[in-house]
Amino acid sequence: MKASVLHWLAHGLVTLFVVAASLAAYDRWVLRPALVIGVVDVAEVYRAKEAEFTQILTETLSQPHSEEDRQKALSMAKTFAQRLPAALDELPRECGCLVLLKTAVAGPTPNTVDLTTQLRRKVEAP
Repeated sequence: MKASVLHWLAHGLVTLFVVAASLAAYDRWVLRPALVIGVVDVAEVYRAKEAEFTQILTETLSQPHSEEDRQKALSMAKTFAQRLPAALDELPRECGCLVLLKTAVAGPTPNTVDLTTQLRRKVEAP
């Protein structure tokens, strides 16, 4: 009789440990990341890059030897167009959160993280 009780007690403790570990894992890898929302202001990053591009082009138009600067500006725009989608794909993996456009979120919450600065750094030329 005593061995049977010890067997059931051990079985109950193992079951309790497995359930507790499962709940902890669920909380760590599923629930908490879902609570954090990263927001990015893509329009702000785009406008800043567009202003930089426009400034280079307007400066080159006033100079007679501007072909090199014009090619530099076009190369910069092409690099930005390639880096932006890649940077947007990397952000959710890096922060471990859902990333949305800032305009898609009604208002900031304690669980909202602004990732616009990180996006800007990713699309800048090295």
